[in-house]
This record gives sequence, structure tokens and C-alpha cells, in this order.
Amino acid sequence: MENSHTKSVEEVYSYFSVNESTGLTLDQVKRQKEKWGPNELPAEEGKSIWELVIEQFEDLLVRILLLAACISFVLAWFEEGDETITAFVEPFVILLILIANAIVGVWQERNAENAIEALKEYEPEMGKVYRQDRKTVQMIKAKDIVPGDIVEVAGKSPGLLCLFMFVIDKAEGENCSLTEFTISGSTYAPEGDVFLDNRLVKCSQYDGLVELATICALCNDSSLDYNESKGVYEKVGEATETALTCLVEKMNVFDTDVSSLSTIERANACNSVIKQLMKKEFTLEFSRDRKSMSVYCSPNKAKSSTAKMFIKGAPEGVIERCTYVRVGGSRVPLTQGIKDKILSVIREYGTGRDTLRCLALATSDSPLKKEEMILSETARFAEYESDLTFVGCVGMLDPPRTEVAASIKLCRHAGIRVIMITGDNKGTAVAICRRIGIFSEDDDINRMAFTGREFDDLSPHAQREAVMTARCFARVEPSHKSKIVEFLQGFDEITAMTGDGVNDAPALKKAEIGIAMGSGTAVAKTASEMVLADDNFSTIVAAVEEGRAIYNNMKQFIRYLISSNVGEVVCIFLTAALGFPEALIPVQLLWVNLVTDGLPATALGFNPPDLDIMNKPPRNAKEPLISGWLFFRYLAIGCYVGAATVGAAAWWFIAADDGPMVTFYQLSHFLQCSPDNPDFQDLECNLFESPYPMTMALSVLVTIEMCNALNSLSENQSLLRMPPWENIWLLGAICLSMSLHFLILYVDPLPVIFQITALNVTQWLMVLKISLPVILMDELLKFIARNYLEPGKDLDQELTDVVQLSLQCF
Repeated sequence: MENSHTKSVEEVYSYFSVNESTGLTLDQVKRQKEKWGPNELPAEEGKSIWELVIEQFEDLLVRILLLAACISFVLAWFEEGDETITAFVEPFVILLILIANAIVGVWQERNAENAIEALKEYEPEMGKVYRQDRKTVQMIKAKDIVPGDIVEVAGKSPGLLCLFMFVIDKAEGENCSLTEFTISGSTYAPEGDVFLDNRLVKCSQYDGLVELATICALCNDSSLDYNESKGVYEKVGEATETALTCLVEKMNVFDTDVSSLSTIERANACNSVIKQLMKKEFTLEFSRDRKSMSVYCSPNKAKSSTAKMFIKGAPEGVIERCTYVRVGGSRVPLTQGIKDKILSVIREYGTGRDTLRCLALATSDSPLKKEEMILSETARFAEYESDLTFVGCVGMLDPPRTEVAASIKLCRHAGIRVIMITGDNKGTAVAICRRIGIFSEDDDINRMAFTGREFDDLSPHAQREAVMTARCFARVEPSHKSKIVEFLQGFDEITAMTGDGVNDAPALKKAEIGIAMGSGTAVAKTASEMVLADDNFSTIVAAVEEGRAIYNNMKQFIRYLISSNVGEVVCIFLTAALGFPEALIPVQLLWVNLVTDGLPATALGFNPPDLDIMNKPPRNAKEPLISGWLFFRYLAIGCYVGAATVGAAAWWFIAADDGPMVTFYQLSHFLQCSPDNPDFQDLECNLFESPYPMTMALSVLVTIEMCNALNSLSENQSLLRMPPWENIWLLGAICLSMSLHFLILYVDPLPVIFQITALNVTQWLMVLKISLPVILMDELLKFIARNYLEPGKDLDQELTDVVQLSLQCF
């Protein structure tokens, strides 16, 4: 349909042959799906296997090794003599390792692509449509929506539960008495009872409850839906309105017979009865200035009463515009005394044990005619919603999850300041903050809690100071969220903002970390860096812990590889400086770097978080990955690795019982060895080409790097506190690496290829004696770091991270 946005609703219905009341038929859906296909953007084609293979050889280091293999192959081709065959070993091993590296790289990338696709299927986008096969709205996958479907468009929020409501049963002068009702039921199921003083009552016997239910049903765009696959009732639309829909079903003010209805028909049965009495003409949408919304309804029967407006909103805003109060079937003037009494009860609801979210319900019994209202001028909506009659109030529980208080305490230990930003009134917000531990009983609320209006009344300088001390903002508008983020960023704070609505998108985009609720709108998710699938604040804290663990594991991975590579460089440098025979050849180094070291390095990514990871303040965002102290540790361990490797080779030449027992001078001047040189009398010069010193050096290098991998389990925690079995993958990788080393030592023809030989028990004991001290050396460095150099012993210092969250995440 071309230029569909310019067409009227009737033209769209006619074009798609869709019935406004029932939606598309199943046959129409099938035809549309065959014609247009699924409702999704064309998926990008994944890379082919060959493209992934070629990518593995685009790395500069891989290309250098490939070039080295080619040059080595050419030189081997022209080699003459007894070593012609062995000359091809080095290029062959290099090529073999590069091919293995490419295979592993392709496997990892393919797995990553499959994981992303699996995540998409795990939480598919859903939509709500009206179709003829169901009498109510139904939820389907968004990709199954077809042109012509009538789609329910609404935001999504976590669930609410109506617990209390009250109406006025008597009013005289400045005094009144209230009738308070409690409601049972803890899910979206339309099942529950209404109680008065712990006594079950029928709502149809109370005129005030009948009118209250009428307002809840008509001043509402949400509904309930029965999910047959899950066997539960779910909300369709905004959570607060769905709670009111559920309340109407529980009240059943017209005593509708629901016993014979199916679970699907039962979902909205009582609401349907009320909606048959009045026709909704138009809606005056919610606005922040008047803090309410309303609907204009006319009777479906001509002989019925005149048109009415039904209003719901924040109690202080709605009650301020009320001049009457409903008492039974009549209305009486709303005096200041009655108003104070009503507001006092509402404050008790909001700040009491349950910290209820309250909505005031009112009517305009004699509104202007709809022709007299100018709906394009939103500034006049408050004028249309004036001279109201207060009907009653409902209190809804938006309960914090049980684990939130513990998570906020954990944040405090981790140096993270939590700020709650909510649309609720200040009293309710402060009560919730006390309940979940954001405020203690001794905190000065005047310096830590502000309403949006109070914040606006401050000077820019005072606003900046308020942001640095505040932990709660109530009755805020979307612009306040962005302003708060800007002020925090002005202090070089790192901010994480949560949100679920379209209005939250600017602040989510502005924050360093935008966190959208899994039940939030697509706009909020698009503007965010992270989507919280379970809408649970504790998951954010767990993500912080995991993020810190990942960063630490990355540092340990780098530490392990750098210190090991420094050791290899030191080994090569020392042999050259001392004039010793070559301790390690290129093929051996390549084997160690790409195979033996690769497995433990990968396993370090599975290190558990440090025991005190959430007892430290956040690191400075400008802090370098490698500090001066860490660089010293890299060098210290690396120098020991290099010295130990050279020392192992020298031990065989100088001190081994089965070695040649040469002097240090002879070893360092081995190139001068000849039968005519008196310094080398009775020595065969070919002993300096023995495979034993190389084998000792390689075995020490591999063993000491396995010990170094154990040291890398934690940056500063001792192995006594975090034993090796905390990371079972690391132990497995070390065992596999040692097995590969034994393979090239003891399985022919691998010793010939790597120019090494098998070792006996005495030689292996010496390997262990030389290698194990690296653990003690690193334990000493960890002790110094923990007790003298580790930052963040005092968590009262100025914080460098701020996590901001809004009430929805509870």
C-alpha cells in the first residue's frame, strides 16, 4: 500500500479487507504470509568457511610466520649433506601450527555466530494482535505479524498488584470517614476477593466501588491475556493499567456469571461488561504538569445519563482539582478538612510498611461538550479536568525483589553509589529507599532526596552539588534524567542508567552504560548498550562483578603471556651474552608459544572472581592496563623464567652426574673447542650439540610456565586462599599442556623433529627444583601488593563509578 501514512483508518481497513472488531481471519493471515513473507529485515548472510579461513591469515604476526616458513622451505630445498631431510622440519612445523591456529580461529568464530543466533531465538520480539480466532488480544512472535493485522501498541513495565482501595462513606463539614478495602491475589490472574475488616464482601453492594471499577475499566487501554503454552495470565499494555484491569475482574461489581467461561474468555469478562455501558470518545493523554490522564465517555444507550469524564492520576494533582467528593450515590463539597484527611491516608499508604503506589480516581459529572474541547491544545487539558468529584483511591504494591537490599549493600562495599529516580511522590520514594537500604535511618533526607520541581528551583551550582549528594529523585520528568547524567559526567563519574520507556531513551543514550529493561520498549533497547532480560537490579550488580572479573582475567592473561615471553627473550639474550650453546631453537619456541602456552592462557578466562572483588572501589577509568608495579612484576617473573631456563641447560653441562662436567669457561667458550685447543683437552666438541641441555631448558620453560599459570589464578590473592581447583579448566589445560610436552619427548619421531630427547627421573627432579620457586617468588610479590600497594583500602574515598537506576528495575 503506497503512502499508507496518508490514508485514513477506514481506507486501510478497506484495502486489507479487515474487520475492525475482529481482525484478520486465519485464511487471510495465511495468504498475507505467503505473499509478503515474515515480518523481519533480511538477515545478513554469514561469512563462508573459506572467508573465515582467509581472515585467520590477515594477522600481521601470522603473515610474518608464513613468510618465515616460505623462506625456511626455500633454504631447506637448497640444503646439501646429511641434514637435507631435517632441514624441512622447521618450515613444516611452522605451517602445521599455523593451520592448527586457523582451524581453532574458524571454530571459535563459527561458535560465536551460532551463539548470537541462539540468543536472538532465546528472547524473540513479541507483538500483540487482534485476530478472529481469538476473542481477545493474543501474543505472537513479531515476525509472524502480517500486513492488515490490528496490532496493540503499548509500553511494557514490571508488574504491579492492587492491595488496597478506599471510598468515602460519610462526610460532614470538615470531617469524613473512609471505608478501606483489601484485595487478595498475587498474579495477573483475574482471581481474588475483596475484604472489609477481614470480612468477604460483594462489591456490587457498594455504589462507590461500582463507580471506582467503572473508572478503572474505562480509563484504561490495557487488558489481560491467557498464555496457553505457559498456563498463566499475562499483561497486555502498561503495568499500572493492567493492575487496574485485574482489580476490576476481582471486584466483579455487576455480579457477572464467570463460572461457565473458558480461561481465555474469563480474562476480561468483567471489564467487557463495563465497556458495553459507555463508549470511549477520546483520551486526554497523561502529562507531567497535571500528572493525570482522562477519557471522555458517552452512554451507549440514548436514554442513559449524559457524557462523563473519568480521571486517574497522582493523588496530589487530582485532588487539588476536585471540588466535590462522592459519598454513596451523591456528591458533597470537598472541604479542606476532608481533603487533608484523604491526603493523610494516602501518605500512610505510600510511606507505610508496604510503600504503595497510589492513584486517585475522579469524575467530571458535567464536562464540556466534546465539540467545545480543543484537543490540539494540550495546555488546556487541566482546564477540562477541573471541578472534579473525588471517587476513591487505589494502592498498588510495586514490591522490591527480596535480593535488592543485599545487592545495594554489595554496591556500597564496591564503591558504587546507587541513585533511585522515579515518578512516584517523594514520600513513597523515600520510604522505598529506606526499605531497600539506599537510605539509613540516620541519613539527612533534605540533602539526599529531591523532587523534580525542587531540583529545578535550585541554582545551577546548587544542582551540581545536589547531584553529588543525592540518592533519590522523585516526581521527575525525562529531561531531569538527562540533566542528572550530564552533571555526573561533569564530575568524571561513570554512569549507568536504567530505563524501559520511550522517554528514557535520551538519558539511556547519554549515559556511558544504558541499561534497558527486558520488558521495555524497543526504543529503549535500541538506545541502550545492555538489555536486562529479567528486569532484576541484582543482575546489574552481578554484571558489575562479572565485568570486574573479566577485566582482571584479561590482565592475568596478559600477565601470563608477557612474563612468559619476557622469560623467553631473557633466555635467548643470556645464552648469547654468556656465549652458551643455543638453549632453545625456533621450532621449540613456536611450539611453546602457540600450543603449550595457548591452552592455559585460554583457561585463564575462566578464573573465578577474586574473593574481595566487590570490596574494592572502582578503578579509575584513566588507569593504564599495565601499571608500573605490574610491569615490575612482569620483568621480575620473566627474568626468573629466562635465568631458570638457561640455568637448566647449564646444569646439565656443568653439574649433572650424567653430563660432561665441563667448566664454566669451557661452556662459555664452546665455539673455540677443537682438538688443538689445550683448554678443551679430552673433550669431544660434539657434546655441545647434545639434545639433553635443550631438553632440560625446554622442560624447565614448559614447567615453569605451568607454575606461572597457577600464579595467574588471581592478581593478588594467595594460592592458599584461592587454590588451583577454583578453576578446574586451568588444571585441565595444564595437564593437557604437560601431556603434549611428554608426547614430543617420548613418542617417536617427535623428539627428532624438535631435537630433544627423553629425560630420566633425576633430571625431572631437577626440572621441578628449578621451576617451583617461581610460585614462592610470586606469592611474595602478591603479599607486598596486598598489604602495601593495593589501592582502595578506604572505601570512604571519593567514588569513581555511579550506578543510577529508576524504580522500574525493582
